[in-house]
Order: sequence, then structure tokens, then C-alpha cells
Amino acid sequence: MSTDARTPQPSVRTCLWFDGRIDEAAAFYVSLLPNSRITSRSEYGHAHESPGGPSLAGQALTVELELDGVPYQLLNGGPQFPLSEAVSISVMVEDQAEVDRLWEALVADGGAESQCGWCRDRFGLSWQIVPRRMLELLAGPRAEAVTAVMLTQTRLDVAALEAAAR
Repeated sequence: MSTDARTPQPSVRTCLWFDGRIDEAAAFYVSLLPNSRITSRSEYGHAHESPGGPSLAGQALTVELELDGVPYQLLNGGPQFPLSEAVSISVMVEDQAEVDRLWEALVADGGAESQCGWCRDRFGLSWQIVPRRMLELLAGPRAEAVTAVMLTQTRLDVAALEAAAR
């Protein structure tokens, strides 16, 4: 299939609906992962009034960012659609040190641990912090034993998963 060089190509990104604090969230997220940056920001116009609430004029409407090169859009949409575990950002990491670094940063200041490598940050966004080694172990002959141990963990512990594989 050929395309005309003048025809704009689609640009795909995940939009995450927040109830405020998107500037703070974006700055935090890009600080976590290499090859991450804020690419643009838009604001509510001066005439925009929040129904039954204060003016949103001058507040961020959207923040566009890349996390390790993957585009995302944060939308300051209000309280109608809160973040939930139905959407999460999954980060594949190389070792336990990286699991620990990201986990500590994400659950700090009001975040929460969940199970099987899932946690929620202080803004309510869910994350999966997955060591690459776990996927290797789950593809091995002792996958059932590895899974049983994984199901007991909050933050994934590579040494415990490897012990289960032995």
C-alpha cells in the first residue's frame, strides 16, 4: 500500500483522563524513565468555567509526553472518569535494582502496592513493573511453580522467582 508523501499519517497515543495535577504527574513520569520528555502542553481558555466550580482558565488541559519514546496524552478532564486498574502502564525492566527503584518512586507519597508487580502512583495511575527474567522463567518448565510464587508477591522479587524455578 503506497501513501502520498503529502498525506499526513495517523499519530497514535494513549490518552489518560485525570482530575487535575497533570503538570505534576507529567513531570514525575518523565523523571522515571530514560528517553522520556514532555512534548507539548495546552491550557483551558480564559472563558472556560467549570460547572459549579472554580474557573479552569490557565490550567493545563492536556500535556503530551513520551515515556521511553512511547507517546501519551494526559487530559485534565475532571472527576467524571477516575483512573482505575483497567488501564496500566507496563514497564519491562532488566534487573531487581530497576524493579526496586521504580517501585519505591511509584508508591511513595500516597501511592499503593497491589499484587503481582502492580502498583498505583499518587495520582491514581496503575503501573506494572515487570522484570524481564520473570517472563523467561514463566516460559520455562517450572512455570507453574514460578506463577504460584508470583501470585504471593506485591513487588516482584526475581531471586524468589528464580528459587521457585529451581
